[in-house]
Amino acid sequence: MPDARVQSAIAHWAPRFVSNGVPLTDFEEVTAGVERWEDWCRAWSARAAVHEELGRTALADGFRLSAGEHLTRAALCFHFSKFVFVVDVEQMKRAHGKAVECRNLALPHLRPPGERLLVPYEGKHLAGNLRRPAGVQEGMRPSVARPPVVVMCMGLDSAKEEMDANESAFLARGMATLAFDGPGQGEGEYDFAIRGDYEAVVKAVLDFLETRSDVDASRAGVWGVSLGGYYAPRAAAFEKRIKACIALSGPFEWVECFDRLPELTRHTFRVRSRSRTDDEARRHAATLTLKDVAGNITCPLFVVAGKQDGIVPWQESERLAASASGPVVRFFIEDGNHVANNRVYRYRSQSADWMARQLGIAAV
Repeated sequence: MPDARVQSAIAHWAPRFVSNGVPLTDFEEVTAGVERWEDWCRAWSARAAVHEELGRTALADGFRLSAGEHLTRAALCFHFSKFVFVVDVEQMKRAHGKAVECRNLALPHLRPPGERLLVPYEGKHLAGNLRRPAGVQEGMRPSVARPPVVVMCMGLDSAKEEMDANESAFLARGMATLAFDGPGQGEGEYDFAIRGDYEAVVKAVLDFLETRSDVDASRAGVWGVSLGGYYAPRAAAFEKRIKACIALSGPFEWVECFDRLPELTRHTFRVRSRSRTDDEARRHAATLTLKDVAGNITCPLFVVAGKQDGIVPWQESERLAASASGPVVRFFIEDGNHVANNRVYRYRSQSADWMARQLGIAAV
């Protein structure tokens, strides 16, 4: 039998892998061959390399669209090889480097294409991927050439390389997307620890977007998944440039969830918050709270939660919905797991439609 950590990863995250683009057979075959958690990263990296080779071959043969598709799957598999794999930091870093490399190689060949950005932040940078909807060209009238933009906040164990499927829902409806790695996330985890006052992070991103002539930062929404479902509304409580917010299965008070988290998640938070012990991590978790600030959220808010969530109880989302001052849409899915990844068809398109309406885009 696989060890408890492998079983936990499969039980909590199987739908997430598949709904975000990992082929089902890949998931079944790789996880069937992993008995020890220590072998997880190596096994997933080996499968990712299969997709990378397909992508590089397609690129060499001039099939750029296929290359982008294969390399995006490679990046996703490399990402999932390292997503909560903090038991061997050097192995994790190698896998992460490959995830970033493959996604960066894919970006110009996607439809619509993407661009790697570096957002100035505390004397360094935060990395992000900007994509604009198809058909947007220079020379168009400003209302068309400068689409609204959705700023995408990652969770504890997600990164921008996982976002292709989520980006696509917004892009298809005429919105640009900026998926970025914040403190403690993806490329940001090496320079910056997790911070509770995430409004400072989103402020830096919006400041940067205002310097761009190819998106309309005056029509900006924010979206966040899992712990990002805390970060997004936290930012909306302070940053009034945000016109609408989608929060997927985020905690209201992270410390209230801390002791019942899966071991892998709790350990990952300890590492990425730069905490030395679980007690120190718990104290850090207490700084991630919406308790005294959610009432400041006045923009429209769309809250998603699965009522079978085994990581962040759905009641945390209800606390957010009940506390916000602006209009709220509750999307609580009776048979949904964490982020309702097992039922993405229940909310992914619907939330993108809602965001498009809030940002002034006609129904498509």
